[in-house]
Amino acid sequence: MTATRKTRILLADDHALVRRGVRLILDGEPDLQVVAEAGDGAEAVELLQEVEADLAILDVAMPRMTGLQAARELSRRHPDLRLLILTMHDNEQYLFEALKAGAAGYVLKSLADRDLVQACRAAMRGEPFLYPGAVTALIRSYLDQARQGGPLDSPLTPREEEILKLVAEGHSSKEIADTLVISVKTVERHRANILAKLGLKDRLELTRYAIRTGLIEP
Repeated sequence: MTATRKTRILLADDHALVRRGVRLILDGEPDLQVVAEAGDGAEAVELLQEVEADLAILDVAMPRMTGLQAARELSRRHPDLRLLILTMHDNEQYLFEALKAGAAGYVLKSLADRDLVQACRAAMRGEPFLYPGAVTALIRSYLDQARQGGPLDSPLTPREEEILKLVAEGHSSKEIADTLVISVKTVERHRANILAKLGLKDRLELTRYAIRTGLIEP
């Protein structure tokens, strides 16, 4: 009798203790196996060029590249890869952005021992998984924004969000250019466009915006 192949999982979280705890939960299941770990979203994207995985579990708030940014990039590069967001934030905006980024589910760390295994299996069946109450939050958030006539999508492009995050984290234009493999001039042009689109004046206001929209933690 042939054994069922295990679901291969990439786990990305910037806290080693969290990764260890989540790995214990997942590796204890007969059908799940963590095959790689990453300390941030950028490392997760890089690892998946070398490691084969069926499912990526991404923390929301990570340095260099958030889980939401990584989810968008991984969805583009690996359309068959299933994605789950694992977070400590019971936050409507993160939830909404996670689903738009292509995540199959949104799991709270506080409920991981109860929900994570179920979420992994649901994702691999092609089914969505949301923690209890998330659907209500998602609908309420959507209706509130629609009622106020506000935009439901970010005004920034994915590249502008990347640059905004790095600016808010305190990186210089040269450091950002080196990280993204673009010219300093291109970074400055993007930065000017971001300020113009958002109606902001300086780095401090950009940082506040990045915190408010979940690109970085306060």
